[in-house]
Amino acid sequence: MSATTASAPPAPGILDRLALRLGTVASSRRCHAAAARFRAQGRDGEALRLELRAARAGIAEAQYEVGRAYASGRGAPASLSHAVLWLERAAGAGSAPAQALLAALFLHGRPPAVGEEASALLFETTADRGAPDYRTALSWARQAAEGGSADGQAIAGYILANGPEELRSLEEAERWYRRSVEADSPQGLLGLGLLLSGRGVSYAVEAASLIGRAAEAGLPSALYAHGVLLERGHGVISDPVAAVARYRVAASQNVRPAQARLGLALLVGRGVEADPVAAETWLRRAALAGDAEAAVLVGDLYARGEGLPPNHIEAGKWFRLAAEAGHAQATRALGLLYLLGLGVARDEDEGRRWLAIAAQRGDDFARAEVGRRALAGLELERQEIQAEAWFTRDAEAGDPIAAYNLAVCYAEGLGARRDLEKARHWMRQAAEQVVNAQFWYAVMLMRDLGDDASLREARIWLKRAAAEGMMDAAAAYAELLANGRGGPRDVATALRLFEQAAKGGHVGSMFAAGALLGGGHDQPADREAARQWFRSAAECGHRKAQLMLGRYLLRGHGGEVDREAGIAWLRRAADAGDPDGARELAAIGESQVMQAAS
Repeated sequence: MSATTASAPPAPGILDRLALRLGTVASSRRCHAAAARFRAQGRDGEALRLELRAARAGIAEAQYEVGRAYASGRGAPASLSHAVLWLERAAGAGSAPAQALLAALFLHGRPPAVGEEASALLFETTADRGAPDYRTALSWARQAAEGGSADGQAIAGYILANGPEELRSLEEAERWYRRSVEADSPQGLLGLGLLLSGRGVSYAVEAASLIGRAAEAGLPSALYAHGVLLERGHGVISDPVAAVARYRVAASQNVRPAQARLGLALLVGRGVEADPVAAETWLRRAALAGDAEAAVLVGDLYARGEGLPPNHIEAGKWFRLAAEAGHAQATRALGLLYLLGLGVARDEDEGRRWLAIAAQRGDDFARAEVGRRALAGLELERQEIQAEAWFTRDAEAGDPIAAYNLAVCYAEGLGARRDLEKARHWMRQAAEQVVNAQFWYAVMLMRDLGDDASLREARIWLKRAAAEGMMDAAAAYAELLANGRGGPRDVATALRLFEQAAKGGHVGSMFAAGALLGGGHDQPADREAARQWFRSAAECGHRKAQLMLGRYLLRGHGGEVDREAGIAWLRRAADAGDPDGARELAAIGESQVMQAAS
């Protein structure tokens, strides 16, 4: 029997190596299948270990699952870098789900929740998008879309419809949305519905149907959007009750605009019984989540105290929150709180600053207030007023307040080059409806032109403004009547108008009434009444009235002589800069010296 010697096994041939490879693949696929069973049992750590074995062997499905696990933190600490690494391997091997999830990660910066589609975050208002990489996201989304992924198609449609301008293509967006709709993707249904709703009334019914289908699928953002359509009756029959029901479900799922809409519905009692307390709760939630409009409504609730104790301090907090988020109306409200000292320490400078910001942000009321304050001599910095940008468009559209403010700016050179012709033009437009404009247009006619035709027209506008109770207009109209400018002289009517304005506190009219009653103006003299009107005006600081009252007291006009008081009033007139008062005081002094010498 011959002896045998041990030797190394022969090297495997091609068929042997193929058999080994097939065995490894089969083993890896068994690992992948077992991992799925472990995940279903909640044994995520064991599932991930098996998936890693399969993934390292090149199984694309396992690479996708490993990427998902690292993205969501299932079975291992969450790591987006590890997630992207494995997802890119799977995506490179043609995995459409991996491509879609990569698109979502580059778009949102975070993964959807466990069990959600890659497109789940598309229309979420609460999603923190950080700094989206739209271009990379679109590249992966297109690959997934072309591979038949409804998620990828919805994501591609979203980016092409809502992404940066240079990437937008509404035609391509519609094509991908329609492909995803064929697969009943809720995000595709909502995206296509929103896209079509922007095309006008002819698409309203189709858009509402698509959004309704997405809402029926339970998509929170679609529930909100469908609620808006139901509330407004766009493409569907208006149904405020159904709208509130939609809002309520979406609000409970943290859709911020739905919380704001639900709060507003509860506030005004539209589609539901009014409940200011519940309204405040939902509006507060939306405001704290960053909804500036909701913050304004909460501020209004506290400021008005409807159903709640008035609290201007709390109102100021909410107005500030919205103002700092860029809300123009809240910015104006905050400025007014500072000007009035409500809920905050009164601060004129801070109030004017917030008003100027509100005007810059396009708030028409703030712009009107800026114009009013400028005319009243409380102007803001001139560079803060942008007259033509703020007021021209609305003035040309027929807004009388905008026309008035534009005229003021041209007249005073506030935020625009001074141009009296343009000022008169726009003041004339505003005068049809604005009492202040009637007065100022008349003043412009008298001051800038002054010819007979202009004075006649000025009378008409002043009479209209005086009839509305404007004392300055009444006084100016009375002056024209008293002097016969722009028409017949009518001293009796002028005196009546002066006295009416004087009783309302118009100091110039007090002096004018005294002057007409003093005699020599085609009006029966009544020096006692004249003396009273001079006294009223003098006590308000009117220099000429102080001079006249001094004369009346020294000469006993309208009452007894009171030399001491007469000299005192002449001195006040002289101290205020009246030259006649100074001369008469000097004459009295010389007379007293001569009397003493004799």
